[in-house]
Amino acid sequence: MDQIEIRDLEVYAYHGVFPEEKEKGQLFYVTAVLHTDLHPAGAADDLTLSTHYGEVALTLKNAMESWSFDLIEAAAEHCAREVLLAYPLVRSIDLKVSKPHAPIPAPFSDVSVTIHRGWRQAFLGLGSNMGDSEAILKGSVEALSADPLIRVVKISDWIVTKPYGGVEQDDFLNGAAQIETLYTPQELLQRLHAIEADYGRTREIHWGPRTLDMDILLFENVIMDTEALTIPHRDMCNRDFVLRPMAQIAPYVRHPGNQRTMEELLSQVVQSTAE
Repeated sequence: MDQIEIRDLEVYAYHGVFPEEKEKGQLFYVTAVLHTDLHPAGAADDLTLSTHYGEVALTLKNAMESWSFDLIEAAAEHCAREVLLAYPLVRSIDLKVSKPHAPIPAPFSDVSVTIHRGWRQAFLGLGSNMGDSEAILKGSVEALSADPLIRVVKISDWIVTKPYGGVEQDDFLNGAAQIETLYTPQELLQRLHAIEADYGRTREIHWGPRTLDMDILLFENVIMDTEALTIPHRDMCNRDFVLRPMAQIAPYVRHPGNQRTMEELLSQVVQSTAE
């Protein structure tokens, strides 16, 4: 994407592990590269279509001066998040925090950390077959929307589907959601589990009935398999109740493993079922 760069913004702040650093403070320098689309603003010569770098500079200055962190890593995380939350046209940011007067007992020119943070696209599977399932699913979407680190982009229709896995239970109401988030996959999973818990979700029977089920189906092009989290979601390519809502809101999004679109995967499942 295009870039706006603010280089070596000078701030006096109180970040550091040692007591004297928090008491006396010192100079820090912040460099930010904002990744955004500058074409609309450049074509129209209109500041309202761009991101005001003077305001971003003040946001960074206030973020550095209003808090005191032990680590410049934490200061960098805080600054990046403040910018991404305050300026919707900024898709991602490269942020460097320099500490030229760090307490190092040897000659040096600078110490710095550089991070890259940004909004990342994810797709979620949503399901319920206990209680007022439609109200529960709508409530889960509202909970997602209420989180400042999540932007809800699209929600599929709710569809009635048969239970999966052989456990005798009521039919499910299922759907999918497209979101953007500042969470990592692991942090997003924790957030989804917290929302599920708010609706009384328990994990007593594998593939059993549940008030609310929220799964990470895709997280950009991430492929991972850990004890706690598998992305893309395991066996999603064979699940009609996942692919039907996904094909509705993201027909041309590709599975990062097999590179097939959601529309192609659904067609394959439908054909296999017909046979």
